[in-house]
Parts: sequence; structure tokens; C-alpha cells
Amino acid sequence: MMSETQPLPDAAPICRYPTPTPTTLDGLPADVRQRILEVQEKAGFVPNVFLALARRPEEFRAFLAYHDALLLRESGLSKGEKEMIIVATSGVNRCLYCVVAHGAILRVYEKAPLLADQIAVNHRKADITPRQQAMLDFALKVCLRADEVGEADYTALHAQGFDNEDIWDITSITALFGLSNRLANAISLRPNPEFYLLGRLPRAPKA
Repeated sequence: MMSETQPLPDAAPICRYPTPTPTTLDGLPADVRQRILEVQEKAGFVPNVFLALARRPEEFRAFLAYHDALLLRESGLSKGEKEMIIVATSGVNRCLYCVVAHGAILRVYEKAPLLADQIAVNHRKADITPRQQAMLDFALKVCLRADEVGEADYTALHAQGFDNEDIWDITSITALFGLSNRLANAISLRPNPEFYLLGRLPRAPKA
């Protein structure tokens, strides 16, 4: 007879290091606290990565500045495609936090409940376009074998309509989340429970 799985306690720490909680932000610098409160208001909860990074405010600011510069800039990549890169490379790096959190964001952007799981496991079996497959093929090469990137890789991406600035974006997003994946894994950063269901079911129509 199979034993029932014991649920994790609600108070399980979000990572190996002591962190502020959404109710204990007063000791943080004003700009860090404000950024966390803005995210909380928009999402309805505070993603655990913000609390983990907040323990070192200078690194919090630096990471989010680079994150915003890459993820929020106008480019030849859509918001959904940028999240595809994060999910695919985080899957290869076996980063639970980033696969779950950015998988949720990808589902919301693309309005595709199955897509994040497909991309995290094997993007070549995912419901994506040939252009997006080429993008992720390149991202995974940067992730795993950046020393082998050469002219042929650029030529293949140019054939799919990407320009050199788009290729810089693919490379930089992969690199930034290589850092994020390794940090999250090493500190055992837990995804917020809210992420698991986000974007999986269609929203009820407004009355």
C-alpha cells in the first residue's frame, strides 16, 4: 500500500540563507523595498528570488538592472520568445526555480498552457515555429558549448530573420540566466506555490 505524501510545511524556508519576508521589508533600502512592493502589487505575491537577492541590496540592484535592460528592451524577440530562452536553458541547467517561475510567465505571455512544459523538457518537440526552434537551438549551444559558436550559427539565425542585435539578446539572456540558475540551485531557492498553476487554465470571462 502506497503511503500518502506528506505536504511540506507552509513555513519551509525559501532558500538556505535567511531572507526578509513580505511582512519584514522595513529594514531594506527604500528603493529595494519599493521594487518588491511594486512586484507584489502587480503579481499578487512576492517572487522568492526578490527576497533572496534583497539580502544583498547592491547585487539586487545590479541583477535587476541587467535583467530589465535585456528583458524589457524593444528588440526582434517578443516577450514570449525571451521567456522561451529562459525556460529552455533553465531546463538544461536543471534549475527548478527558473523553470517554474519563468514557465508561468511564458504561459501567460503566449496564452499556451502546455508550451512551457514542452520547452523545458525538449524544445524540438514543442509547438513552436521553425524560427523559434532555431533560436532555442542556438541558446542551448551558448548554454552548453559556447566555445563552439561560429559563423555557421550566425548564418543559420540570419536565415530565420534574426539580426546581429537579436543574436546578442539571445546570447545575453542565456548568459544572465546561467548565472541565475547556478545561484538558485546552490542556495536551494524554492519556487512560490503560486507559479505552478499560473497560466495553466483559461481565465474566466469578465462579467
